Amino acid sequence: MGFIYVGPKDDFGYNQAHAEGAAAVAQMAGVTIVEEENVAETTDVQKSMESMINFDGASLIFPTSFGYFDPHVLEVAPKYPDVRFEHAAGLWTEGMPSNIGSYFGYIGMGQYLNGITAGHMSQSKKIGFVAAKPIPQVLLNINSFLLGARAVDPSITCQVIFTGEWSLAVKEAEATNALADAGCDVITCHVDGPKVVMETAAGRGCWICGYHADQSPLAPEKYLTGAEWNWAGVYPKMVQTMMDGGEIPNFLRGGLADGFVKMSPLGPAVTDAARAQFEATQAEIMKGGFQVIKGPLKDNEGNEIAGAGEGFAEDDIRLESMDYLVEGVIGATS
Repeated sequence: MGFIYVGPKDDFGYNQAHAEGAAAVAQMAGVTIVEEENVAETTDVQKSMESMINFDGASLIFPTSFGYFDPHVLEVAPKYPDVRFEHAAGLWTEGMPSNIGSYFGYIGMGQYLNGITAGHMSQSKKIGFVAAKPIPQVLLNINSFLLGARAVDPSITCQVIFTGEWSLAVKEAEATNALADAGCDVITCHVDGPKVVMETAAGRGCWICGYHADQSPLAPEKYLTGAEWNWAGVYPKMVQTMMDGGEIPNFLRGGLADGFVKMSPLGPAVTDAARAQFEATQAEIMKGGFQVIKGPLKDNEGNEIAGAGEGFAEDDIRLESMDYLVEGVIGATS
């Protein structure tokens, strides 16, 4: 089984979460894993995939970064119809090679829970978000974070700054400082390695909510909670399905209830009121069908997203093409 990462495996973030899943697969009987880190979203990943297949005998490849899919996985997969390619995002559609799978999780629910803790802890009523690129999954996380906070206090706003890349430490630090300068006192992010954002925000005295993996060791007194991937609970099941001769769905999704996503333990500063609302909301999400995006709701340009009584459950496919920021988010998608 081959695992390819765009950054280092110990980035306290996206790549580390996938590497934890790979480590769980490595414990399975009859399975050997091969890993390569710091592989660019260029033809480099094509070379890595083909090397794993031709020299290591990999029969299942996990090219984990968003930009690996088009054109790289799409070009390599047809050459190796007996190899399974499982890509982490929502990009597979009907008509694409059948040996490609697309998996992801409803981690926006985790950012909604992050937002609830942020709403209780913010004194300025301004929260901040450092984001890489305005793709649907990132936009859903930004919107969910703000809407979670507004479930506590509807007057809260969220300022977002896009860095333009998944991993740009200098820009991430600059964006975090700019948010702190603007009065944001709770900050989260969607970048590959949240370490810089977490340490910079905590150093500015802000509360922090994590993403991808558990960043609480970086600033334990300032860490409220975090939305984490649970690939260690997902990958072994996918591998076992393949080993048993079964078929992994081409489009696979799951949330908190399915074990695809988990929350970091609540930090020591979280108040009793925040804990109560957090735990009650998490219990509702675990039942399935929870709606974060629901009416009446407009985007931050005044366009209606959902009317009264309308909503989008976590598994609504329309969320996969989100192209807006909701009312209360300060920022633009372009």
